[in-house]
Amino acid sequence: MFSIFQLTTITILILSLSFDLIYPYHKGVLLKIHPVHTCFITARKLVRVYAGKLHGVFIALVCILLHLTPLIIILYLIEFIASPWNSILYIIFGALTLKVSYSIRLLVEIGLKVYKYSINDKWDRVKYWTQLIVRRDVYILDDEHVLSATIESLAESLVDSIVSPLFYYPFLGVLGSFLQRIVNTLDGAIGYKTPELIEQGWFSAKLDTLLNYIPARLTAFYIMLSSMILGYNWKNAWKIYLRDHRKTASINAGHPMSAMAGVLGILLEKIDHYRLGDKSKSIEPEDIMKTVKIVIATSIFHLIFIILIISFISTLL
Repeated sequence: MFSIFQLTTITILILSLSFDLIYPYHKGVLLKIHPVHTCFITARKLVRVYAGKLHGVFIALVCILLHLTPLIIILYLIEFIASPWNSILYIIFGALTLKVSYSIRLLVEIGLKVYKYSINDKWDRVKYWTQLIVRRDVYILDDEHVLSATIESLAESLVDSIVSPLFYYPFLGVLGSFLQRIVNTLDGAIGYKTPELIEQGWFSAKLDTLLNYIPARLTAFYIMLSSMILGYNWKNAWKIYLRDHRKTASINAGHPMSAMAGVLGILLEKIDHYRLGDKSKSIEPEDIMKTVKIVIATSIFHLIFIILIISFISTLL
């Protein structure tokens, strides 16, 4: 027998996946009200150049409260106002909230765009799509470093955009996933180690590191498991992972990226920052396609894992 908790939670998850597949791109008004967009804009507007850590705490708390409070109120009203429709409304609203907390199809399609344009030598388009998920200026990089940046970001985005938000869903519901997405957006908005932002971005960066700590390591495991299923070099992934996962400034980023470098048998390099893997061959467009397949396989494994956790929790309730 399925419990109400199990049925509701899994239904919300499946419906959110349907929404993600149907509408991966946010445009127009829906983009302007998307929490990632509104949180980013709010955080940037609250920035004071060279402000200290206390101001950074203020920015983070303002953005978190502004975005979570309306959701809590709406979910409370839907759940506790007696109505024959409240269960359906709760599931739909919960699915929409969960949908904006992660992104599978968009990440996959960016990878496919990079692959498509790289095999056709349209590097201006490759750089356009890569820049969507990479902080550094890819327009000044050579072709191989652009592909490297794509693979690095696809691996890291597996944590930020898929594994981490869904990881918190069975334990904290849609609000847990939504909170992770807001914190990750805050890190992307002000978590830079520049003189202007290093102090006020410290708190947001630490929150993001904390929330992604377990998911980053879980993602490295998924990458190796996926490479085993796909027939890629999982043994080298394990070897490079053990050797290189501590080589990045972030204590989390090196885990998925080093595993991915090992799977592909390539060197992932951010100039003057880190070098992960071995340069046994040059990075080729086919490595992008392999990365996309690993992203898809990892997403499937993680969804199965999340459903198993939900089922286990339901037995305890």
